Amino acid sequence: MIRFGTNPIAWANDDDQSIGADIPTARILDEAGRQIGFDGIENGHRWPDDPEALRVLLADYGLTFISGWYSTNLLVQPVEDEIAACQAHLAKLLHNGCRVMIVCETSNAVHGADVPVNDRPRLSTDDMVAFGAKLEAFAAYLAGEGITLVYHHHMGTVVESPEDIDALMAATGPHTHLLFDAGHCTFGGGDPVAVLTRHAGRVRHFHAKNIRPAITAQVRAKGMSFLQGVLAGAFTVPGDQEGGVDFAPLLQVLADVGYDGWIVIEAEQDPVLRNPLLYQTLGLATLKRLSKQAGLI
Repeated sequence: MIRFGTNPIAWANDDDQSIGADIPTARILDEAGRQIGFDGIENGHRWPDDPEALRVLLADYGLTFISGWYSTNLLVQPVEDEIAACQAHLAKLLHNGCRVMIVCETSNAVHGADVPVNDRPRLSTDDMVAFGAKLEAFAAYLAGEGITLVYHHHMGTVVESPEDIDALMAATGPHTHLLFDAGHCTFGGGDPVAVLTRHAGRVRHFHAKNIRPAITAQVRAKGMSFLQGVLAGAFTVPGDQEGGVDFAPLLQVLADVGYDGWIVIEAEQDPVLRNPLLYQTLGLATLKRLSKQAGLI
């Protein structure tokens, strides 16, 4: 069953917590759940760490906990250490009935730093194979606990470009799945329809992130950091006329493979310039309309 969710970074940013710091937590939840009508919401730095406190808080606004970002350090530590490190996060997911863990390798990532996103780290072919083996082992452990690992390709990290995504999928096995992010794929130089089509059978989570191509081009040309790009307006929601991603064919690809997971609007913007209530309302209405046309709902 398709469910629609959002992420609190539309209101209050996780990488730069000064963005949206003045927005009360209650407003975020009220707008997401009661006013806009999302089914669930992903993790954010405002939410309580206690699994039951989190469930109760979200339920009061008609929301369920979808999942949350987990930063791995597999390039620099053994799989056993990663398993030990993830236990609190895993417990939060299991208690709240989550189906996936959103994973991204951040041991050498630059998306949260004052570094040009162009200077992101890259893995050699051999290094990607070695990383993939460790990721698959971690994913196999999570599968044994009832959670599917979905890897989040992301700007400023070792898996950013379509070639990186292809290489990671080739280097991993049946336990590693993909979080497909339309905006990061496009920003990373990929044709989102082509990339999604290649890997649709392994997609278990979908981020409906849009980009403003004129701004992402400036980020590249001017050597801006990821967060500078965010503040400049690099990302937006489905349905924004300034957006460069056509979501209709992407949702059709999902429908064609019988996708039954979450579709999440995860699009960080400066809430001072772009009202989250208005943009998220537009995004959800667009996704529901296009999903119906594609036969997803």
